[in-house]
Amino acid sequence: MAVETVIVLAAGDGTRMKSSQAKVLHSVAGRSLLGHVLAAVDHLKPAQIRVVVGANRIGVEAHIAEISPSATTVLQEKRGGTGHATQLALAGDTPRGTVLVLAGDTPMLTGQSLAAFLDAHSAGKFAASVLTAEHPDPTGYGRIVRDDSDELLRIVEERDASEAERVIFEINSGVYAFDGAKLAGAIGQITDSNSQGELYLTDVIGILKNAGESIAAIMLEDFTEILGVNDRVQLAESAALLRDRINDHWMREGVTIIDPTTTWIDATATLAKDVTVHPGSAILGLTTVATGAVIGPRTTLTNCVVKEGASVLESIATDTVIGEAATVGPFTYLRSGTVLGDSAKAGAFVEMKNSTVGTGSKVPHLSYVGDATIGEGSNIGAATIFVNYDGVDKHHTTVGDHVRIGSDTILVAPVSIGDGAYTAAGSVITEDVPAGAIGVGRAKQRNVIDWVLRKRAGSKSAQAAEARKKKG
Repeated sequence: MAVETVIVLAAGDGTRMKSSQAKVLHSVAGRSLLGHVLAAVDHLKPAQIRVVVGANRIGVEAHIAEISPSATTVLQEKRGGTGHATQLALAGDTPRGTVLVLAGDTPMLTGQSLAAFLDAHSAGKFAASVLTAEHPDPTGYGRIVRDDSDELLRIVEERDASEAERVIFEINSGVYAFDGAKLAGAIGQITDSNSQGELYLTDVIGILKNAGESIAAIMLEDFTEILGVNDRVQLAESAALLRDRINDHWMREGVTIIDPTTTWIDATATLAKDVTVHPGSAILGLTTVATGAVIGPRTTLTNCVVKEGASVLESIATDTVIGEAATVGPFTYLRSGTVLGDSAKAGAFVEMKNSTVGTGSKVPHLSYVGDATIGEGSNIGAATIFVNYDGVDKHHTTVGDHVRIGSDTILVAPVSIGDGAYTAAGSVITEDVPAGAIGVGRAKQRNVIDWVLRKRAGSKSAQAAEARKKKG
């Protein structure tokens, strides 16, 4: 069903997090806690979203502007409870249609569950509905008290609950749907006559019920969806639950995840069928992985594009494009701006940054490639260094097609190696090498005979050399 207004309560101090950062900005599975909630809300396509902010206001508002620019923020300068926050969100406005109110620290909530809740609310023509669930350990949550007819009687906060009420397992999720006009009429009647001296939104339920309005408690099947985050322990619990949910989704979509307990995939990442993910891997941010790619073990990809049939083994890559059938690793570090062409290779102990490697070209091992363009079919020998920084500025190196860079070459940028050219192993190349030429930049070797016997007399090296001389 359509929802007119969504109010997200995100003003809390989150003191139990013991953090300088606002609680709702802590991240799990690629989004902030608030980001997960707003993503679920976005599924509903509401006419307007109002987020009540307070603690660390500047940071929270900046984050909202980035992830949900159509949302408006409302400042709760002094925290006075959920009822007070809702009053502020409604100030000067009598909303039409349905108003959905929920907390900004419930990352497990899904848009599908919210839609089903709103459908039930609408179908029953209720003045108010509360989303509930049965929790095996309801400690800390408000309890749902029902009458003999199993209808909602009242919601009681734990600190105000009797001993009998505290053993109730059905809890308040903090998610409410209201008839907007009736909410506006009742919200001004709530008082702070409770143990906390705050205005509780739950009291609106009692006010509407006493006025003879129809109220519903609509139970959610999976209680984990309504779990809030109040400290670092609960943050980790939510992360694990989201990890399992995301992994389950992708496995059912045709992705092979060898060990789901050690595989972390952000909610914002996308994987195609027949991808294989090995243990200890993390696929983060806006990473996309195409059909047939193999990731891991022990690999972290952040905001990467991995194309069909590519393989990334025991490596780290950020803001990188990895072409079809390209191979990466092990122990490779691909930094921002790296683009590997189809069938290219970035091998063991290779670091790349802001570089493009053409189709079929290889950087097999022990090399640094920074600020470079490498053409097609070229091979970069072991221990090659692209010297891109002169201490002040970065410079570019261009390597053409079908080039052979000898092992232990140092390419001092800016420099260009022409198509089909070679460099001799151990060279320091400071000038351009024309197409088809070989660049040699090393001193002629000279051997100082018997230097060890004279300068290291008595050493094992000298003894070995002396023995060899005697043998002829």
